[in-house]
Amino acid sequence: MKTINLLNYARGDWTPGQGDLRDIPSAIDGSTVARTGSDGLDFAAMLDHARTVGGPALRAMTFHERAWMLKTLGLAIMERKEELYALNPHTGATRKDGWIDIDGGALTLLSYSSKGRKELPDAHVLLDGALEPLGKNGTFIGQHILTPLQGAAVHINAFNFPVWGMLEKLAPTLLAGVPCIVKPATQTSFLTEAAFRILIETGALPEGAVQLIVGGVGDLFDHLTGQDVVSFTGSAWTAGKLKNHPTVLRESVKFIAEQDSLNASMLGEDAAPGTPEFDLFIKEIVTEMTTKAGQKCTAIRRIMVPAAQVDVVQAAISEKLAAMHNGDPRERETTLGCLVSTKQRDDVREKIAELVEGGARIVHGDPDAAVGPEGGAALGPVLLRADDPWGSDAVHDVEAFGPVATIMPYKDLDDAIALANRGMGSLALSVFTHDPAIAGRFVRGAAAFHGRMLVINRDNAAESTGHGSPLPVLVHGGPGRAGGSEEMGGIRGVKHYMQRTAIQSTPSMIAAISQQYIPGGPKKVIDTHPFKLKMSELSIGDTLTTDSRTVTIEDIEHFAHFTGDTFYAHMDEEAAKASPIFEGRVAHGYLILSFAAGLFVHPDPGPVLANTGLENLRFLTPLYPSDSMRVELTVRSKSIKSDETGVVKWAVEVFNQNDELVATYDLLTENTP
Repeated sequence: MKTINLLNYARGDWTPGQGDLRDIPSAIDGSTVARTGSDGLDFAAMLDHARTVGGPALRAMTFHERAWMLKTLGLAIMERKEELYALNPHTGATRKDGWIDIDGGALTLLSYSSKGRKELPDAHVLLDGALEPLGKNGTFIGQHILTPLQGAAVHINAFNFPVWGMLEKLAPTLLAGVPCIVKPATQTSFLTEAAFRILIETGALPEGAVQLIVGGVGDLFDHLTGQDVVSFTGSAWTAGKLKNHPTVLRESVKFIAEQDSLNASMLGEDAAPGTPEFDLFIKEIVTEMTTKAGQKCTAIRRIMVPAAQVDVVQAAISEKLAAMHNGDPRERETTLGCLVSTKQRDDVREKIAELVEGGARIVHGDPDAAVGPEGGAALGPVLLRADDPWGSDAVHDVEAFGPVATIMPYKDLDDAIALANRGMGSLALSVFTHDPAIAGRFVRGAAAFHGRMLVINRDNAAESTGHGSPLPVLVHGGPGRAGGSEEMGGIRGVKHYMQRTAIQSTPSMIAAISQQYIPGGPKKVIDTHPFKLKMSELSIGDTLTTDSRTVTIEDIEHFAHFTGDTFYAHMDEEAAKASPIFEGRVAHGYLILSFAAGLFVHPDPGPVLANTGLENLRFLTPLYPSDSMRVELTVRSKSIKSDETGVVKWAVEVFNQNDELVATYDLLTENTP
């Protein structure tokens, strides 16, 4: 492979590092893959460019516009992924490993694009929770909102996922409207730079939205402010050093850390040999030890099994590990690739020695055996066993970041919970059991120490994504040793890059600020029925006011007998009067909803394709026989799902003849854009 001279992307230009460049060796054979450096960059100017050029450009876009941008980026990675797969083996990864990194990264962008269009408004402000009444007459209310931070996000990524690691941070950050400076780990930065080029060449990103540093960060941290965010993945030592940078402390810079984690997997007491759960457990352990050569922050390091099953588990895992083909990741038959570098291989060997010194013993594999191409960083899988896990601190404290795991026995479920929590915080923990009682007790006892927990058994194994797979819709992070922060988690991840502010004012002011309808806010009564208008023809606040309908005692009785809902409040006058709530018989709540739909629904085919649900239903004032009801139907917000469909959220308010609110709810309809 021809050596690549990597470039930084600073202030809209591809810029080489000055001075001596660092050689990046191939994980396969040690030959030089790329040269890189960042000396000469003006890091203060890069931050200023992000804040003054990239930030305003992104904030000028709505959530939906930014979501469509993510879709363009994700599709571009998918279309040109073979360019990335060509470089992938030099990181030590097989093609199967690369799928997690390359396709997984693209799919994360596409997932955030979809969630942004479905769950966020086509606006610049995100409402956070319900409004809070602050006055008796409804003219003074409070509303929490979220707006993009007006700084830059500095993303510092680890070597093990050079594409996914970048994209899983970029997706929520860009969707939030915050520009990013990406700093990949130098060892695999050649693959990150190639993926970054694809993003830039789409032309979809505004100037200043993203920048790239393929070397050290120089004095970048000296120029951070309280509007900036640092999102870090790597070792606890480096995270601690960066979190304690004087500027980070002085400016209260938000710091999101995902760091060391000794994740565990537990075989339930019910999962004896011969059960599906036992077989699934063995398969998952081997997968987690060998995928990406064990270089995953979520990989299983501690294998917890009932004391009576230690020998049989050891034999089953060893048998499968012995069948692995370790070596050149370019070869089709290779099932266990290389570590990222010989330096990393040496570090793993040192950590194995620490585990042995701490009381564990090697029961499969030889960390000093030469495997794979000469000059490369291959290492065979190593299985250890700690018969006294409470007598060894090392098995709970030392992470060998490679194809290494340790079996340890537990006495009973309480002991298993205590052992799991002894890791002092992990990203992921899995439990293999078919017994709900075991799962319930274990999760309740251990959840506080783990960011994600999987209960896997015969019922969900076929669909399960596995122990070590972070998903964009779920939080990725963990407490304590794992860093104490979160990434992704769907829209939760977006909110990490936004500021929550409490707004106090009139409904009309808050509606104007948020660009969304607020109950009590201004309405615009329209002549055309809104169900006859496409989403693009509807505006926030457009309102249909219906005619009134009188509800009779015959309506109530017919509804009761027709549905079978003969609750006393609808059918027994004396019992209803005796209630502390009602003055007599009342209309069913669902009768009110049905009559409301009859008042506002337009029967003809049109842009409204379907009613997909309702939210936030409240019944506020009883509706008695001979009362009348009318509806005000208001466009609250709009969300685009695809090129063919979108969702309109309507505020439905039902009033009686005295203009008192009888019921309120949000109606969701699928519409033609």
